[in-house]
Amino acid sequence: MEDQVRLAVVEQKVEDLKPIIIKLDATIEKLSDVNTSVSRLLAVHEERISKQEEADDILFAKIDKLRDKMDRNYDGLLQRLRQLEKRVWLTIGGIAVMSFIVNNSGIFSKFLTTQQSSLIIERSYSG
Repeated sequence: MEDQVRLAVVEQKVEDLKPIIIKLDATIEKLSDVNTSVSRLLAVHEERISKQEEADDILFAKIDKLRDKMDRNYDGLLQRLRQLEKRVWLTIGGIAVMSFIVNNSGIFSKFLTTQQSSLIIERSYSG
């Protein structure tokens, strides 16, 4: 009889554990579904990250090319500006030398002054 009581107690405990075991099975199944969903989500995110890295690499390469082109354009523009500046200074220097020569030689001033003064002198004597 003692065995039957024990058997009845064990059967009662097993019956009490059945809802818990069913809940554990449902929980394990849900966890498995969540694990599968997370795995899919991670795969999608890894793919997106991979594509973004490829896009970043392409963008950085284009930025580098653009920077190199801008540097070349800047260098060319700077060279042209220096040449223009050199020409301007040469022109200014040429004009300064020419004006110095003209002012110091007195060619034009003597020529212009001589003609005007001779006319003035001739008129004053004839009149």
